[in-house]
Amino acid sequence: MQEALIYLQYQIQIEPGTDAADLLIAELSLLGIEGFEEGERQLTASGKKEETDAAAIELLLKNQGLTFTVAEVAQQNWNALWESSFEPVLIEDFAAVRAAFHAPVTTVLHELIITPKMSFGTGHHATTWLMVKEMSTLDFTGKSVFDFGTGTGVLAILAAKLGAIRVLGIDNDTWSIDNAIENVSVNKVEGIELQLADKVPVGHTYPIVLANINKHVIMAHLPAMKAITAPGGTWLLSGLLTVDEAEVKAAVEALGLQWQHTLQKDGWISMRFTDTGV
Repeated sequence: MQEALIYLQYQIQIEPGTDAADLLIAELSLLGIEGFEEGERQLTASGKKEETDAAAIELLLKNQGLTFTVAEVAQQNWNALWESSFEPVLIEDFAAVRAAFHAPVTTVLHELIITPKMSFGTGHHATTWLMVKEMSTLDFTGKSVFDFGTGTGVLAILAAKLGAIRVLGIDNDTWSIDNAIENVSVNKVEGIELQLADKVPVGHTYPIVLANINKHVIMAHLPAMKAITAPGGTWLLSGLLTVDEAEVKAAVEALGLQWQHTLQKDGWISMRFTDTGV
């Protein structure tokens, strides 16, 4: 039986969407926090206990004069907490992300049935919403897709529904891969391969590369991502804050990709690039 991970969950009193909140998220990301949820005048920040610098986080929050609480949360508690509050998410009239216990959503082109457990990607987070929105404008028919940091598998599943013939999704978290495998089965899609990995695999090129992780992981793997990108291929990047845009844009363009545009939602952004073949 898989041992449950312990997460540190911080409830921080701060107005979401402000410059101060965006900067705080960026700073917490450097200290092991990997999940953020914005509420009414509150930010919930979570990270694996063994990977989180709790002392540095406490010092940061106290130095900024922020009121906060911290609690240890077992990973297996996530399902009950999530099911009690999760509502279907609509990405315009293009897609809906819902759980299996929700009624079907008939007003959209694509339904994605996702049970997240402790994996990232339900459509509730702005970055997932932005990635799905961007994917609605791309032609996936007959193409291979690489999904870096697949989480729940939501983007890989959508790519398959949009006509991709092969999708490789990787994640460095065993629970995420197990969760994604379950979600792929529930959505009855084919052509998706899921791997437990923390490095971009070589040996195949992809016309479409998806990466919804965070700035630091993306920046560290840019050359590897470039190496697996087919000539003329497209990148969709997210897990990025508005303050990250200039740095990421410069680094990606230095590799020979051309910036197309940036979308924004709730202080988060997605960025689209096209390979120029350089």
